[in-house]
Amino acid sequence: MRQPLARLGTGLCILVWVLSVPLACLPGPADIPVSETLRLLAATLKLVPAADADSSRLVIVGDIRLARVLLALFCGGGLALAGAALQGVLRNPLADPFVLGISAGAACGASLAIALGGAQVAMLAAYLPGGLIAPAALTGALAALAAALLLGYGAGNFLRENVILSGVAVSAFLGALVALIKALNEESVTGIVFWIMGSFQGRGWESVKLLCAPLLIGMLPIILYRRELDVFAFGDEQAAQLGVRVNRARMALLFGASCMTAGAVAVAGIVGFVGLVVPHMLRLIMGAAHGPLLAASWFTGGVLLCWADALARSLLDGGREL
Repeated sequence: MRQPLARLGTGLCILVWVLSVPLACLPGPADIPVSETLRLLAATLKLVPAADADSSRLVIVGDIRLARVLLALFCGGGLALAGAALQGVLRNPLADPFVLGISAGAACGASLAIALGGAQVAMLAAYLPGGLIAPAALTGALAALAAALLLGYGAGNFLRENVILSGVAVSAFLGALVALIKALNEESVTGIVFWIMGSFQGRGWESVKLLCAPLLIGMLPIILYRRELDVFAFGDEQAAQLGVRVNRARMALLFGASCMTAGAVAVAGIVGFVGLVVPHMLRLIMGAAHGPLLAASWFTGGVLLCWADALARSLLDGGREL
């Protein structure tokens, strides 16, 4: 009974995801008619000639709105996919992409980049995609992951509780470090707080390019070990008896989920809730099998974050954003 429902649900998620790409490009502070917006999208995708298009509106639709919509779809999908994988491998319903201190590490890296400023940092940022903040956030997120895993494996054996508590400890330490950076550099407080709140404002194609690498790298092990996630539900001992190489599969899944989260946080700031709630919503409809659950999580998470961002940039007047 669940299998046809899972297929129908996955197909519906894909359909809504595809339709969201043009539809989410319609709202915005610049009042552009629907027909012209669709024509500008086609011109951006090289489906029609762009010679007759208004250059300023082509930039708004093709370089700002479309890039932002795709970035929200990819970030939301990555966070939801990472959340589903982490809940499976840690066997904890409250696990989400930030459980291992990844968000705190990204916030610490970004805060350092914002606080340092200066000519040398600006010169280095000119040679990096998306400026210095995103690479610094990505580096901090991966460093926090490494610290949490090292602490969790300190006794030589993997215990889910140890890894989760290590992530909490790393988050607390890095959160205190961010507070110290803000206290010592008051001029950077506004920039740090704005980044930590999470937003797609000002992001463009450079951010999409920066996200693609960690997203693809992280997605690969989750796809390869999706069946092992079902076996992990029975426990490590039973999984080993069924032929699963437990440590290899677990580390690959943790790395994949964390890498995707690090990439999303690096380009969008801290965006919570998506990775926690989307897998739980879909399990009510599709069941616990991770194959269809992971696919549906990718598309549903992307749609949820895409339309949340569309509302954030269109509800207020005068170009202001929530």
